Amino acid sequence: MSHDLRFYLASLAAAGAGGTMLRSAIAWHLYAITGSAFDLGLLGLVQFVPALLLALPAGLASDRYERRRVVQAAQAATFAATSVLTFLALRGDADAPALLYATIMVMAAAAAFSNPARSALLPLLVPMEQFPRVVTTASTIRALAFALGPALTGLVVAGFGIAAAYLLGSLFVAASISLLMFLSVRPPAARQGAISLASMLEGLRHVFANPVVLGAMSLDLFAVILGGATALLPVFAHDVLRVGASGYGLLSAALEVGALGTAVALLFLPPIRRVGFVLLLTVALYGAATIAFGVSTWFPLSLAAYAAAGMADQVSVVLRQTTIQLQTPDHLRGRVSSVGSIFIGASNQLAAVESGFVAAATSAEFAVVSGGLGVLLVVAIVALRIPALRKYEV
Repeated sequence: MSHDLRFYLASLAAAGAGGTMLRSAIAWHLYAITGSAFDLGLLGLVQFVPALLLALPAGLASDRYERRRVVQAAQAATFAATSVLTFLALRGDADAPALLYATIMVMAAAAAFSNPARSALLPLLVPMEQFPRVVTTASTIRALAFALGPALTGLVVAGFGIAAAYLLGSLFVAASISLLMFLSVRPPAARQGAISLASMLEGLRHVFANPVVLGAMSLDLFAVILGGATALLPVFAHDVLRVGASGYGLLSAALEVGALGTAVALLFLPPIRRVGFVLLLTVALYGAATIAFGVSTWFPLSLAAYAAAGMADQVSVVLRQTTIQLQTPDHLRGRVSSVGSIFIGASNQLAAVESGFVAAATSAEFAVVSGGLGVLLVVAIVALRIPALRKYEV
């Protein structure tokens, strides 16, 4: 493993742990203040708007400027916002929903720039023949970080309070920024020229011209929007399962623990060749696990079902990332990754909106179960309408 790759993965781990810790802490804090599933859905909407509006310029920035610097600048904005939140929480002045919404909006805007730049940076650090294996390694590191963040949130909030959770999450973000300083300088990938709407839309044109990439992104978009239960975890922990903050931390981490176990297994298994078929299968399994989580009232079963959803999701993440990066030229990777952030990353926020609003109108259990059934329907439609994805192999 090269010097640059080691520091890249370390920075990825710190960013993943810090980001998930901060987001789960804000969600728990908001629900503790308002007790409203609708407000949790609104939290997702607040994250989606900047992700949508900034995706195209962020992708162009990832191709025109050194990607390491783009990530660092974006994460510096996150660190500044969460530092203010931490300071106010330590003073006992953070119990205002508007403050939490503002912080999460800054984090979402920063992620719109950092995520595509970080994704597009990875192929520059390794030979392309090693890239599929490195994607699996990076996904394993990320899954570990994503499991660690929410688990730490539950433990720290239960033991030391919400301010301590904000503080530790902010320190993880600072560590991620610092670790990127040790990477070698990488020149911008795109040819310099006028910044225009046409140049921003090049990545979008590439996606729609490639049915495999379009199919993979579309499948994940609708599956995550319909099947996402993350935004409702405070409701399930507090009202359905009645397990408190520590149980909320375990629930939040269960998805990533399942993803982590699967990521480790993928490191030792032969590469998956029938990518399209396996992608469709794992998304269907994700929908089935979501249904099981929604109907469960027994905490161990809920943990197992949510972990199973993470296992299925991890396989689809690895297959999707490998496919998209290998089928995209380097000078477009930032812009294509930004399109992916609309299809994939922003879908997490839309999932929060959908599940929160449906839960407010009906119940949390109905929102999750109906979403899982919707995922199964989406898989069937994509399999029939996009045969290129179903038949895709590497």
